[in-house]
Amino acid sequence: MGIVFLASLVTGLTKLAVLWRVPLLGQAVLPLAWFSEVHDRAGMLLVILVFIHLFLNRRWIFATTKRILSGDMPGE
Repeated sequence: MGIVFLASLVTGLTKLAVLWRVPLLGQAVLPLAWFSEVHDRAGMLLVILVFIHLFLNRRWIFATTKRILSGDMPGE
């Protein structure tokens, strides 16, 4: 999930076409269509991985939420 996040971050920053244009020519220096495709796919994969992560950790999430809402937190 971390690798996919980094891929999404890097390609998202790269998609900022304003940063990658030649000032006088107005042409893109990098293949922005490729970065856009990778960014979109990495974003979709990241969403899927987050849902899988939440599903696999649902017991801990529910137990911790229940403890917090009941006020039964250790150290208080």
